[in-house]
Amino acid sequence: MSLNPLFLRLFDDAAIFPPGDLPMPDAVKAHRERLASPLAPLLGPFVCSHARLGELLECGPSFPVALTVPGPSSLSDALTRIDLVAVEGPGLAEPAGTLTTYTEMPVPEISVTRLAALHDAGLRLKIRTGGVRAEAFPTEKDLARALRSAVRAGCPFKLTAGLHDPVRHRDPLTGFEHHGFLNVLVATAHAVQGGDVAEVAAALADQDAHRVAAAITTIDAALARQVREHFVSFGTCSVSEPVGGLLDLGLLPEDLR
Repeated sequence: MSLNPLFLRLFDDAAIFPPGDLPMPDAVKAHRERLASPLAPLLGPFVCSHARLGELLECGPSFPVALTVPGPSSLSDALTRIDLVAVEGPGLAEPAGTLTTYTEMPVPEISVTRLAALHDAGLRLKIRTGGVRAEAFPTEKDLARALRSAVRAGCPFKLTAGLHDPVRHRDPLTGFEHHGFLNVLVATAHAVQGGDVAEVAAALADQDAHRVAAAITTIDAALARQVREHFVSFGTCSVSEPVGGLLDLGLLPEDLR
């Protein structure tokens, strides 16, 4: 089995963020090990908060980094010491130099008009899809509207939080319903093909793992390329969990296990 292009560089390594909360040295070590393993093609950048940049610099990173910032701010000269590829945070109104820049926007505020302006300004969209409170998880319909708006506006997006598992499910401990990243891939494919909000939301709502996995296998190379031009990646504090989920569904080569 060859590696499905839908999964290339899909997982941004956010191991230092909750609920993973891995200590920085351990997170950097694990990231380096994955980059030297067959999992490397699946990895996006290592995600670090601006507040913990000093810890990262002490580890001497030698890999691409995405920096989260609390709001618009000038970038420190220290950033020249890392391979910074992206900046992301709320309220970013202009690109951070030549860096890929994601503006985090609350789901209810997302519209085609606002995202078209974002795209024209050279910015991308960051969508939060989970957290420590139930209200941090957008409904299927609300997320469907956001994804469809992003596709219609031509604005690439990334997601963050709550997407450890491939398929939508209810967490037995918290009772929160988590979106599945495979659901988001299928939903984005529907949006790219002109599907309406109801169709996109139905793809997000599907909790049948085998049906969702089967839908993934129907996405051909051309459509996969379009999907990933829109849905760039998502941040996960545990790369091993989504990889394990894909392996269990038979969607990754067994030599990645």
